[in-house]
Amino acid sequence: MRNCLAALCLVLTVTPVQAREYHYSDSHLHFVDFFQETDGMKQLLKAMNESNIDHVMISGIPVAKKWHENEPKRPRYYAGDDAAVYWYSATDVLVAAALKELDDDQRKRFHPFLSGFNPNDKNADSHIRRMLDLDPGLWQGLGEVFTRHDDVTALTQGDTPRANNEALTRVYHLAAEFDLPVMLHSNITSKRERNPLYLEELEEPLRNHPHTRFIWAHAGTSMELHRHQKKLDFLLPTVKRLLDDYPNLYIDLSWTMLEPYLLDRSGNVDPAWVALVERHPTRFMIGSDVVGRFDGVGEAMRAFDPFLDALSEPTAEKVARDNFLDVLPRNRGGGR
Repeated sequence: MRNCLAALCLVLTVTPVQAREYHYSDSHLHFVDFFQETDGMKQLLKAMNESNIDHVMISGIPVAKKWHENEPKRPRYYAGDDAAVYWYSATDVLVAAALKELDDDQRKRFHPFLSGFNPNDKNADSHIRRMLDLDPGLWQGLGEVFTRHDDVTALTQGDTPRANNEALTRVYHLAAEFDLPVMLHSNITSKRERNPLYLEELEEPLRNHPHTRFIWAHAGTSMELHRHQKKLDFLLPTVKRLLDDYPNLYIDLSWTMLEPYLLDRSGNVDPAWVALVERHPTRFMIGSDVVGRFDGVGEAMRAFDPFLDALSEPTAEKVARDNFLDVLPRNRGGGR
């Protein structure tokens, strides 16, 4: 008997703890790129099936990159040259057409957000209402709405959008009317200012529209901000305060939040961010933020696993999959 107990203890000692296997909801995916081109739905479904991605927030890109007459070579990305980008409403038509080719079971895995409108135009809410009427029940959210967005802002034809302008105020009222969450890209600061320069542009809508659910894309960060400023030391306390003050705010932890915030360069998890997520376990979600190319979707989602492993298992499951589904229109359910 002693030998059996000793053998059992040895097995328990050397047997590794079972690694968690996550199922994901990708809360931030663009079906097309800045040229409105895509790998297509077949490739996206293949990538999802290979990587335990059960659900996807799917949207277009609200702007298109111009190939300027004076440029001899077609740019590969919006920042490839100095040519402008312009608001492009047909992006939603492309998303809707792709979804209509799917069978019912496949379509339940996709949660389309309508994004093809100009956030500087006070006609935007009327356009959105027409799009909702054209495809009743199709759209489950609005966004990603581009406001402050690094070089995209500089290249966009027309005025710089602000998250607190009058046009978007009308959109937020409509979102509340239809119970649609709004994903906002609103940088917290500029490339040079080491303070939350643009925070009020986000906080004013949070304060004035308590019945509208806002998803803050990348928590106001971007790769361009990181290139110039490395880590924003004021980000964590700012996000903590906003979550405490505004129950209608949700945080999209897509790729620019992964490093240097959730993880350092060595892959070590930041315990302060773990504590914040545990404090608000239903308010965070993860996304790939891929644009029209889907080979890397699974890798982008699995990159969050070290951070998810540092969370309690119930919280990790919420962040990996369920929180995104719970922020969708309440009369539709998550289709889990």
